[in-house]
Amino acid sequence: MAEPASGNGEHRGSKRRKRSRRANPDGTMTLIEHIYEFRRRLGFAMLAVIAGAIFGFIWFSTKMGPVPSLGEIMKAPYCAIPANRRLNSEMGCQLLQTQPFEAFMIQLKVSVAAGAVLLAPAWLYQFWAFIAPGLYSKERKYALTFVGFASALFASGAVLAYILFPHALQLLMGFGEGEFITALTADKYISFMLSLLVIFGISFELPLLVVMLNRVGVVKYVQLKKWRRGIVFALFVFAAFATPGSDPFSMLGLAGALTVLFEISIQMARFHDRKKDKVRSDEGWDKLADDEAAPFDYTPSKVDDEPSAPTASGGRSSTDDVT
Repeated sequence: MAEPASGNGEHRGSKRRKRSRRANPDGTMTLIEHIYEFRRRLGFAMLAVIAGAIFGFIWFSTKMGPVPSLGEIMKAPYCAIPANRRLNSEMGCQLLQTQPFEAFMIQLKVSVAAGAVLLAPAWLYQFWAFIAPGLYSKERKYALTFVGFASALFASGAVLAYILFPHALQLLMGFGEGEFITALTADKYISFMLSLLVIFGISFELPLLVVMLNRVGVVKYVQLKKWRRGIVFALFVFAAFATPGSDPFSMLGLAGALTVLFEISIQMARFHDRKKDKVRSDEGWDKLADDEAAPFDYTPSKVDDEPSAPTASGGRSSTDDVT
C-alpha cells in the first residue's frame, strides 16, 4: 500500500515542477494541465479577495490611525448634507436600517468591494501569471502597460465620483425643502454610491480604448478628428443616462472629464500616426507598386526561451501535445 502512495506523491510533485517557470520556462502544457493551472491561480485569487474582505470588514468600524474607518468614509457624503435637511438622532449622523440583517449585508458588501480594490495587485498577479507564459516579451510589455494605465484610470474615475457625490446629494435632497426630511436607508444609499463609483471608473477607460485601437490600426487620427464633435456630443448623452439620478453635477463632471481624456487620446493618436507616417516615408513604403512586396522582415519570431532538448523516450520535445 505504501508504494502506490509514494508514486502518486512523486507524480504530483512532477506536475508542480513542470508548472513552475524554472522547470518549464516556455510555459508549455497540455490541455488538462492548463485547466489545473487555471484552477490553482483562480483559487489563489479568491483567497486574496477573501483576505481583503476580512480586512475591509474589520476596517469598516475600526479607525486605522489617522485614516478614518471605512464606514465613516462611505457615510461622509451623506453627513455633508446640511443638518436641517436630513434626519438627525441623538448619536449624530446615521443611516437608516429597515431590515434585521441590512447593516450586516451592507458591511459585507462594502468590505468585499474595498478588499478587492486594496488587494487588486495580488489577484491580478495570479491571472497575469497564468497568461504570461504564452506571451512574447513585447506582448508582456504592452499588457503590463495596459493593466497599469487601466488601473490608474479606474481609480481616478472613482475618486472623481467620490468628490462629486456630496454635491449631487445636496442638489437632489434640496428639492421640496421645508416639506421633506432626508432619511436615507443604508441599502439604497450604499448601492447608489457604489454604482456611481463603478460607472465613473469604467467610463474613464475610454481614452485607453481609443489609444489601443489606434495602436493596432483600427482607427486613425484623421478619423478621430473628423468624428470629434459627434463623439463629444455622444459623451454628454452617455453621461446623462449613466449617472444615477441624472443630477447635473455628476453628469457635467463625468462628461467634462471624458471629453478632456478623449482629447488627450486624440493627441496621442496624432503623435503616433505622425511617427508611423515618418517611418513609412523613410522606408519608402508609399512608393511601392501594388504588386511589389513590402520590405518587412518575414523571419518567424521565436519565444524568449528555446524549448528543452528532445527526451530520451521517443525523442519528443516538451512542445509536443500542447495547447
